[in-house]
Amino acid sequence: MILLGMLFFGSGTLAQLDSNKLMVLADISPENTPDNGDLYFTQQGAVAMETPELKIADSFVYGVATPSIVSPQTLGAIMGGANQDQNRNEIIDYEVKPGDSSASIASDFNISLTTLLLANDITKNTVLKTGQSLAILPVDGALHVVKSGDTVESIAKTYKAKAEDIIEINGFSDGNIFVGDIAIVPGGTVAPKTSIAASIGIQNILPNTFFINPTNGEISQRAHGVGGRGVDIANKCGTPVYAAAAGVVKGAQFNRLYGNFVIIAHSSNVSTYSGHLQTLEVKSGDPVSVGQRIGLMGKTGTAATGCHLHFEVRGAKNFLTSLLLHTPVTFK
Repeated sequence: MILLGMLFFGSGTLAQLDSNKLMVLADISPENTPDNGDLYFTQQGAVAMETPELKIADSFVYGVATPSIVSPQTLGAIMGGANQDQNRNEIIDYEVKPGDSSASIASDFNISLTTLLLANDITKNTVLKTGQSLAILPVDGALHVVKSGDTVESIAKTYKAKAEDIIEINGFSDGNIFVGDIAIVPGGTVAPKTSIAASIGIQNILPNTFFINPTNGEISQRAHGVGGRGVDIANKCGTPVYAAAAGVVKGAQFNRLYGNFVIIAHSSNVSTYSGHLQTLEVKSGDPVSVGQRIGLMGKTGTAATGCHLHFEVRGAKNFLTSLLLHTPVTFK
C-alpha cells in the first residue's frame, strides 16, 4: 500500500508522508488550535515537526513522537519554496564551499553582488577560500558598525537610505542604537568610511580573569554573527543570567530580533551583550558588579529558536568562542 499526500491522524495532527519519513507539521487538536484559526503557527511563529513511529490498526495510521521546533522559513523550504528565505531579517553566516564565487553566492541568496562585496570588505576579484565565513544580508544594502555620535538619521543620510527602513529591519526600539551595534542599512549603496572588518577587528587583549561565565548551560552554537562575536548557551528558560564583569548598563530593552537584551559597558572599551532574556532585572544607567544577576534566560525575539542566552563580547575576543559544541558552561 502506498500513501501519498496529506494525512490526518487520530491525534489531531496534520502530517505529510513521503518515501522516507513522516513529518508532522501541525497539531490541530481542539485544545491546541488557536481561536484565530491559525492551525500551523504558534505565537513564536514556529511549527512542530516530528518523525514518529507508525502504527497501523483498523486501517488507521497512528504516530507518536516528541516534536522539535522549526521556523516558518524552514517550513517554507520543506514545502518546496525558494532556495533561500525571502522573509528573514537576520544576517546569515555563510561558509564558503568548493566552487563558490561571490557572484554565485549573491545569486543564491537573491542579493546584489555589490551588497555582498560591501558587507564583507571584498572586491569582485577577491578569491574566496573554502571554509571562509561571509556575512549574508537579508536585503540589498550595506552594514554599518555604530560609533559614538551616530543616530539612525545620520546613518540613513550617510548611506542615502531611509531611517524608518533601518529601524524596521534591525528592530531598533524607538530608534535607540548603541555603540558597537551592527546595523543593516536597506538600500544603502555607499561604502562605509571604515571597513566593517576593521571596525569589528579592533580588539583589546584582556587577562583571563577579566570575565566570568555569564550563566549555566552548554554551548549550543559556537562563534556566529558578524565578526564571529556571538556564542549561544542553552539551558532551561528561567535560568539566571549574570554580568560577566563589572560595568555600567548601557541598554536594557526589547529588540525584535534578540528580544530582551542587556548591554553592559566594561573597562578598556569592552562591552558585553546578553540577548533573548525572559526578564530584565537591570535598567540603563545601573552600575553592576561582576556576577550580579541581570535577568533570566528565555527565548524572546524572532532570532530565538529555543531557550538560550546569546552572549557577545565587543571590543575584545569572546572568551567562550574556543569552547566546542555541547561543552558545559558553569557560572563562576
